[in-house]
Amino acid sequence: MPDEALISPRDGRAALALLTRLPVPGDHAGLVERLGASAWCWPVVGLAIGALGGLAGLAALALGLPGGLAAMLVLAVQAALTGALHEDGLADCADGFWGGATRERRLEIMRDSRLGSFGALALVLVVLGRWSALGGLQGWTLVLAAALAGALSRGAMAVVMTALPSARRGGLSDSAGRPPARATLLGLAITALLSLALARWAGVMMLLAAALATGIAAAIARARIGGQTGDVLGAVQQLAELAALAAAAALIG
Repeated sequence: MPDEALISPRDGRAALALLTRLPVPGDHAGLVERLGASAWCWPVVGLAIGALGGLAGLAALALGLPGGLAAMLVLAVQAALTGALHEDGLADCADGFWGGATRERRLEIMRDSRLGSFGALALVLVVLGRWSALGGLQGWTLVLAAALAGALSRGAMAVVMTALPSARRGGLSDSAGRPPARATLLGLAITALLSLALARWAGVMMLLAAALATGIAAAIARARIGGQTGDVLGAVQQLAELAALAAAAALIG
């Protein structure tokens, strides 16, 4: 029976299990029913992922390494924490959305683990964009931008998962369950507060940039496959993070 509570002590563990590859202690089976409901906690997990990557980059800068290498380290740590889950979703979406002529064919291509030309190009462009934005940030600004972009982009995933129907039965997104609207709204409130508290008006602009990228990605997903999948959510995370980092580089870099 689904757990209807808005907040549960299990939500943090459920969010970690869903969004990272970190070991989560305890019974994972007991977390399944909270995967969707833990959406309010996703921005907090994203904040931690971004902050850990940012701290690694800060350490590199403190050792005298150039900004480009520090940015590379930020991305490497984040990918290690998530198992490159979101990057994989971005590549699958690019291959499927532009490699298939019909909805069914696009979904079929997205299920294929092989990397195609569209997926490779999307990965190169988005990772290069994130690297470039991070490379222009120095000191604690790097940590701040990486952490806030991580929070905003995970909140964006919850919004799309709530707003769009599942396009494929049995996938990761469908299995997790659609987040309750109140959980998503709580997550949005958390991201807005984090934006204001950590970066004030620059944070607001990062939020707006992430929201614009999220809206565009969601519209494309609806048009191409009629909804969202786990791959779509991964692509949304990557694009929202890129947009937020670009805003940070322009405003506080």
